[in-house]
Amino acid sequence: QVQLVESGGGLVQAGGSLRLSCAASGRTFSTISMGWFRQAPGNEREFVAAISWEGGSTYYADSVKGRFTISRDNAKNTVYLQMNSLKPEDTAVYYCAARTLFGGTLRGAYEYDYWGQGTQVTVSS
Repeated sequence: QVQLVESGGGLVQAGGSLRLSCAASGRTFSTISMGWFRQAPGNEREFVAAISWEGGSTYYADSVKGRFTISRDNAKNTVYLQMNSLKPEDTAVYYCAARTLFGGTLRGAYEYDYWGQGTQVTVSS
């Protein structure tokens, strides 16, 4: 079992920044690949970013590439999503997710075993 708790969401003006955190517990964090997804009202959950278990590989959706950065601190059992140059279309509930198996593309929601409760990010224009 893996427990995930997100924090750091909030209201920000367009062009601003936020940093989301996701604290994990219940399993050796350094063996888990992590991802961030988001879901806006009326939309399906979509991939945002992912990082491999050892931190050597990162992946981004085209819509956030160059603006968002995913990172992890295995000593703190935490994964981060630094979001810069935020746009109103980034408004959504953001979820972190954990994949306990090695491999995979890390881009599909179906690949993840555990999910956090989500944190709301609202970007005003």
